[in-house]
Amino acid sequence: MAPNHRPRDLLLLAAALLLSASCAAAADFEYCKKGRHYPVKVRGVEIVPDPVVRGEPATFKISASTDKTITKGKLVVDVWYFFFHVDSETHDLCAGTPCPATGEFELTSEQTLPSYTRSYSLQMKLMGDKNEELTCISFGFSIGFVTPVAVM
Repeated sequence: MAPNHRPRDLLLLAAALLLSASCAAAADFEYCKKGRHYPVKVRGVEIVPDPVVRGEPATFKISASTDKTITKGKLVVDVWYFFFHVDSETHDLCAGTPCPATGEFELTSEQTLPSYTRSYSLQMKLMGDKNEELTCISFGFSIGFVTPVAVM
């Protein structure tokens, strides 16, 4: 009779699911100016992987919606460590989302961030074609010390 490997297989499957769930997480965010009615409403932010891996690119996926039709613009990303500004980048909006953007859309930004410390806050501003602020959010995230290992 062949040995029963079911408990071991179930354990490996559970470990793989746990690791995959920890590689992406929704981040709590807040609007930069409370009470301001931005034309672009953010529904959620997902960070992949979470925690961010030291020296590796991280992907920030922003789920948003708008009543406007956005044909061009830019995404301005500022990274802060407490009160110290440590990095700034500007990207073409249409490089991270299909344009024109209207209704529900997802904006993706990939960053390789400085790994001086373990935690940062990030501010993302979406600017329109006339340099008007369409939305602005901020959220915190952590940089891990260990690279995740895949379960085979």
